[in-house]
Amino acid sequence: MNPEPNLKKNRILLIRCKDEAGLIHRITGFLANIGANIVGNQEFVEPLEKVFFMRTEYSLENSSKEEGLISELAKILPKDAKLTLSNPKFPKVVLLATKEPHCLGDILLRWRYGELPMELLGVVSNHEILGDLVRDFKLPFHCISSEGLSREEHENQLDSYLKELQPDWIVLAKYMRILTPEFVKKWEHRILNIHHSFLPAFVGAKPYEQAYKRGVKIIGGTAHIVTENLDEGPILVQDVCHVDHGYSPERLVLYGRDLEKVVLSKALRLLLEDRVMIFQNRTIIFE
Repeated sequence: MNPEPNLKKNRILLIRCKDEAGLIHRITGFLANIGANIVGNQEFVEPLEKVFFMRTEYSLENSSKEEGLISELAKILPKDAKLTLSNPKFPKVVLLATKEPHCLGDILLRWRYGELPMELLGVVSNHEILGDLVRDFKLPFHCISSEGLSREEHENQLDSYLKELQPDWIVLAKYMRILTPEFVKKWEHRILNIHHSFLPAFVGAKPYEQAYKRGVKIIGGTAHIVTENLDEGPILVQDVCHVDHGYSPERLVLYGRDLEKVVLSKALRLLLEDRVMIFQNRTIIFE
């Protein structure tokens, strides 16, 4: 039941520019003039810097009228306007994982049953342990071991393999290796990550044990775009649940994993549906 890499039903137009009067009228009027039927429209003005954001979903029977759409539309918008028209094909995605199966398994199930509109190219890991899980879904599993290699040597092999696949998005489904700034730069704004929301309070090994000893009352998960600053990229989705003194470290881990997999899959869906715009180190999300 997994989706084939077919065409999306509608197109998505994303616009960012300096705010000024009449923008919505100009944009929607232009689309109406080429025969587009707008099926969804959302806009937002960032109050501090007066930046205008807009997501427009439309259908168009005569696709030839889209030729030159970006350049023609730019002529009636402020000079700083940034416009993106979604690719009609499903985005290509590669999943990176290590040993933990919860995030990987959740994404694979959602993909198989059509909840995530993507062309899933396969899974890459630095361990063999998750290979059988991936192969159960009839997907390619590629192990690039980091044993005996420097971080740079391992990443060079990983980068070479990813370049062969040319994914639109790389999803770190609990990929437990720190990526170098050089690698992140090569795939800038194309890597999605998930981590527990204890950072920066509980850094390093056994964060849930640290949290237990501190007596935390809330645990959570954060999905974000990866940047050169570790775990500090633009946030897409966060969620939390309340806990108390009766939760052992092991129980905290179970609840944390539940949050992580749901948060990561939701963030991935937002990206696949072109609902995310990055502005400085934050995101504008149209749900």
